[in-house]
Amino acid sequence: MARSGRCVVAVDGPSGSGKSTVSRRLAAELGAGYLDTGAMYRAITWAVLRSGVELTDADAVAKVAADVDLRIGTDPQGYHVTADGVTVDAEIRGPEVTGAVSAVSAVPTVRTMLVEHQRAIIDQLGRIVVEGRDIAGVVAPDADLKVFLTASAAARAARRSAEIAADVAATAEDLARRDRLDSTRKASPLQKAADAVELDTTELGIDEVVARLREMLNSKGVA
Repeated sequence: MARSGRCVVAVDGPSGSGKSTVSRRLAAELGAGYLDTGAMYRAITWAVLRSGVELTDADAVAKVAADVDLRIGTDPQGYHVTADGVTVDAEIRGPEVTGAVSAVSAVPTVRTMLVEHQRAIIDQLGRIVVEGRDIAGVVAPDADLKVFLTASAAARAARRSAEIAADVAATAEDLARRDRLDSTRKASPLQKAADAVELDTTELGIDEVVARLREMLNSKGVA
């Protein structure tokens, strides 16, 4: 059961599994907050690229991350991300940031700082859907519902390429690269938490996935 109205849903999974769309929709239906932790790493990556430091210089990357004034909204129907007062919603989804975010995310100090920030937001709201790659295992191990979304490589590439208007083959190659980096990094690698429910979304529509998550919450008495 949720504690005094608290309801934390952790949604993990690789890019293209549907976790962002599903998480926003679920949060809106629950009247809960929404936190895109990936956007936080992307915003830090944008700041690192703007600073001109080398991605391979972990100390320099960590310093940039520590100095950035990072702010992220939690409204599932219209959130914004700012870094040092600059709205970077569009910039963090561009190819330059996408190509560098795995390297920045792999820096342990960066992850430690952002996990602390993410936990503070969760504690403040109490009722929230959080999505990312290490939510159930690291950020919110006491979440009321833990879900790991998956999908076939082909489905993920098709979805992602449609989102960013890119070539499917090139997108598939980039997703494979990111999967490899995210799953092999030393700090909080992408993996399913032992007590998370795995759900394959390859043949499921958004409404179907959200409905299944609602059913899971109902069964736990935390709807």
